[in-house]
Amino acid sequence: MLRSFAISFIVILTSIFLIRYFVYSNRSQTANVQQVWWQVQSIDTMKYSRDLSRQMLNDPAFDTTIDMQVGNIAKTGATHVAIATPYDEEFIPILSRWVAASRRYNLHVWFRGNFSGWEQWFGYPKISGDEHVQKTDDFIRNHPDLFVDGDIFTPCPECENGGPGDPRQTGDVAGFRRFLIHEHQVAANDFVSIHKNVSTSYNSMNYDIATLVMDPATTRAVGGVVAIDHYVETPIDLVTNIQALATRSNGKIFLGEFGVPIPDINGTMNDDQQATWIDDALNKLSLMPIVIGVNYWVNVGGSTQMWSDNGTAKPAVGVITQYYTPKILHGSVYDQYNSPIANVEVSTSYKTAKTDAYGQFILPILPSDKTVFVHTSKYDDTETQISSDDTNIHIIITKIPKSFFDAILGYINGFLH
Repeated sequence: MLRSFAISFIVILTSIFLIRYFVYSNRSQTANVQQVWWQVQSIDTMKYSRDLSRQMLNDPAFDTTIDMQVGNIAKTGATHVAIATPYDEEFIPILSRWVAASRRYNLHVWFRGNFSGWEQWFGYPKISGDEHVQKTDDFIRNHPDLFVDGDIFTPCPECENGGPGDPRQTGDVAGFRRFLIHEHQVAANDFVSIHKNVSTSYNSMNYDIATLVMDPATTRAVGGVVAIDHYVETPIDLVTNIQALATRSNGKIFLGEFGVPIPDINGTMNDDQQATWIDDALNKLSLMPIVIGVNYWVNVGGSTQMWSDNGTAKPAVGVITQYYTPKILHGSVYDQYNSPIANVEVSTSYKTAKTDAYGQFILPILPSDKTVFVHTSKYDDTETQISSDDTNIHIIITKIPKSFFDAILGYINGFLH
């Protein structure tokens, strides 16, 4: 009997040793995964990438400006740069220069230009909805090298501003919806045909248009995302409007344009007031899982700009960077017997992650995060306090109920230590 117990003890001890060796010698590479707060974190370049596109079309010296602006955007932790250069063949050379700079800085592109005839930019004659769809189809198929997986392509941003007109005035809401859905389907099929994983689900529009047009059926038909360009007086207004639109549309929200100050809405602001407003807005947005991305308008050239023309950063850049490049908390979850626990839900007030096979997790956190919560079945829920200096934590959770076998394992683990 004693011999049998001794053999069993040795077998258990050896098994535990081998398991622990495997765990420690095959650490997850989770720590190397880049974490962001929103899946799309973008800054807009419209004032230069669209408004100066013809003026700078044949000026190679403009590449220095492009590189500086895109490089500054990349430093914030942005995932995308929003480029508004028109899609007409005339502008492909300068659009390509913006795209090339974006790739040098490992940024995805949100293509949010349009065909000039839609709003009659640069003297182009007006085009119809059918012409726009055909031009979109030709543009994607003829220029596959512009795109990489992870880009976003919007065929017709703020579509209500051109073509058949604003559905609030025309009364043709059904026709506007059909156009959005048709163009989305054509673009999506085109990207499949050129073997590029590019999203076409970000049809940015005025908030009032979105409230009128984006019912659940339409939202579902264009990819489940409602993208709005929205300027408001206070961050509370922003949050309230987004929540109402998400409820109405049953979709996720992408904030396609926001920024301060807009003089007619916000009055005048000094640089510190601008930064404070943006900080408050992003903090509130970060609490909303329905918001999947944000695009700040604009980098340079408007009242809301964050950089001066020579690239000098305002305080707002530091605020954006704090959210676009959040602090990363690395951690591990073990039971009371020092064994890693997989598939455990670990969360803060803002974000949730799950541990991998080795009990490890990573969470992006904000300065306001003070507590990490751990929840899983068969274990006690646990709260762990964190400080602003914490970058790596080790959490112990207690298994319940404690069986005789658990007690033996605990004894053996204690013996090993």
